[in-house]
Amino acid sequence: MTAPIMSVRRTTLISSVLVALGPISMALYTPAMPQLVEAFQTTPAVIKATLTAYFAGFAFFQLAAGPVADSFGRRLSTLVFIAIYIAGSLGAALAPNVHVLIAARLVQGIGAAIGVTVSRAIVRDLFPGDAGARILNLVGIMLAVAPSISPALGGFTVAVAGWHAVFVLMLLFGVGIGAIGLFALKETIVPDPSRFRPGRIARSYGELLRSAEFMTSAISVAFGAGIFYALATMLPFVMIDVIGMTPMQFGFSMLCQSGVFFLGSVAFRVMMRWMTPRQAVAPGLCFIFAGSVSMAIAPHVFGPSLLTVMGSVALMSFGVAMIMPYLLMAGMRPFPHIAGQASSLTGFFQVGSGLVGGTVGAWIGSPVASISIVIPAMGAVSIIAYLFYRRVEARLARGEAMPQEVAAPVTPAPAE
Repeated sequence: MTAPIMSVRRTTLISSVLVALGPISMALYTPAMPQLVEAFQTTPAVIKATLTAYFAGFAFFQLAAGPVADSFGRRLSTLVFIAIYIAGSLGAALAPNVHVLIAARLVQGIGAAIGVTVSRAIVRDLFPGDAGARILNLVGIMLAVAPSISPALGGFTVAVAGWHAVFVLMLLFGVGIGAIGLFALKETIVPDPSRFRPGRIARSYGELLRSAEFMTSAISVAFGAGIFYALATMLPFVMIDVIGMTPMQFGFSMLCQSGVFFLGSVAFRVMMRWMTPRQAVAPGLCFIFAGSVSMAIAPHVFGPSLLTVMGSVALMSFGVAMIMPYLLMAGMRPFPHIAGQASSLTGFFQVGSGLVGGTVGAWIGSPVASISIVIPAMGAVSIIAYLFYRRVEARLARGEAMPQEVAAPVTPAPAE
């Protein structure tokens, strides 16, 4: 048996950096949102549109990032998209008005779309099954560190150097990822440009959308992880405008989300001594359920505060960390030939659910009402989708599912 072209450690480190690109680009930015309202003499709704533009680029261009990564390779696609991200970061830092800022954030989102897609695809290429789930757990542990520091760093940067400096930090992060892609990331498949045809791409996505196994697992993890994307549009206005925190205090309060996600990832790692990744999903969903109920009730009964809001977020963060490793691999496992597209569609669902949640929250208007309605609803969808996944899984195990035509697999890159 040939050794993988990259070691577990190398794959984990590169995947962690790539998957962190999207969350960091939001976490650094959120403490600056209230200041941007004043800087551009506009309204909170317009500044929220800059985040919506980022979400839109990040979500929809994952659907393009998957086919690009499957057709032209993981390495080349990473370099191209990171160049786009760097251009967007530069445009945001130099934005003379809010319209240019919105456009730059859209470009940033397009470039960041490659991170989630390639990070999970290279894990599926090299380490399928439970081995891949354990790597994704390590990615989750390392991923929790950067976003937990980013809001505090963003708040400090805004306080010391203003909002422009936040985008300079993103620019530097993009340059660093580009260097990693150029010098450390090895190609994990043999590129096949013939796959980049509209008909083949559409058929591959159709294959995923018709798969009950993929859809139920993808929706479950998407609405669980999507909670974080929806919170990014709501928490700054709850914590700063309603509760009265400063941008720096808000940044440190986000440790409740990312720090507890880190603890959940560590707990998952410890639990793997006695159980499989699949068995960790049920307790994870219990934490999501508890956090959803708390978010729906506590801010209204006890009033909005750091404890009633971020305590609920912490419960959900712990649960999401428990369910993600298994469900991410469960969705990609049956599709080695289109792992990039499976990864990108899952990522699209995650960001798309957050985008829908944030949009509904903006429509509701009241920050406290929106967070106590939208977030629990997303948690409920995650739980219900997993219950349907278990039914599909049991049916497949009994051999009742109809056989599916499977395309020829993408050829892995040869080991060194």
